[in-house]
Amino acid sequence: MLDRFYLIIDRAAWLPRLLPLGLKLAQIRTKAPDIETRRREIRDSLALCKAAGATCVVNDHWREAIEFGAEWLHLGQEDLDTADLAAIRKAGIRLGVSTANRAELDRALAVDPHHVALGPIWSTVSKDDAAPASGPELLTEWKRIAKRPLVAIGGISLDRAPICWGAGADSVAVISDVLSAADPEARLTQWLDAAKSWEARP
Repeated sequence: MLDRFYLIIDRAAWLPRLLPLGLKLAQIRTKAPDIETRRREIRDSLALCKAAGATCVVNDHWREAIEFGAEWLHLGQEDLDTADLAAIRKAGIRLGVSTANRAELDRALAVDPHHVALGPIWSTVSKDDAAPASGPELLTEWKRIAKRPLVAIGGISLDRAPICWGAGADSVAVISDVLSAADPEARLTQWLDAAKSWEARP
C-alpha cells in the first residue's frame, strides 16, 4: 500500500534529515553523472529507509534495484524499452510506471504494474521535458481504468493535494514543494499532517 505522501529526492543526504520526522515513502531519483555515485546514492537510500521502516523506491535504475534488493521500482515510458521486466518480476519488485496520456496508460497496464503515476497534473519546474499538464480531473478517469493504486505528480503544492486525493489519487508525489522550501523539515511536517488529516476523515 502506498503512503498518501510520496517524496522524491535527488540524493540520500536528505534522508537523515527527513526520515526522523515520519517520512514513510521516498523515491531516490539520482541524476549523478557517474555510475559509482549513482550506485552509492541508491544503496545508501535503500539502507537508510530500511533502517527507519520506510519504503524506498528506486527510479529508473532497475539493475541496481535488483542488485541491492530494492522492493520498489519506478520506470518512465522510455525505460520500458530497455528494462528487463522478466528479471524485475523474478526479483519480486513492485513496479510503478509513469503515464501522461491514454496511450501511455495502456502501455503501462500491459506490463501489469503495481501502480501507475499520472503527471504532470499542473505545470512543473522539476522536469524540462514534461508533458502538458493534465489537470486533476483526469485522475478520476485514470483510477477507474487502471483499477490499481494511483500516484499524482507534477506541480502539486500543499493546498492542491486534497484536490488530487479527492479526485482519486492514492498518493501525491512531491519534489520542489518540500526540497526547495525555506525550511524543508517544517514543510515536510505540514505535508505529513495533511496526509494524516485526509486519512482521518469520517
